Amino acid sequence: MESDEIRELRAVLSRLKQEHRDLDSAINALDESGRADALQLKRLKKKKLSLRDEISQIEDLILPDIIA
Repeated sequence: MESDEIRELRAVLSRLKQEHRDLDSAINALDESGRADALQLKRLKKKKLSLRDEISQIEDLILPDIIA
């Protein structure tokens, strides 16, 4: 993989990780407030899991597994 592609993937990875952290904070804040709608929390958690999957896929592209 070329260095330009890796730089782009790292930029996307950084953005996705920030979005994941933001969602985590939002979920915690809603949960602690006691005013959270169960459906809304479920959607946010599903989005967070989806982001985690995307992050894992990009990390695998940048650092593929090496079979020894």
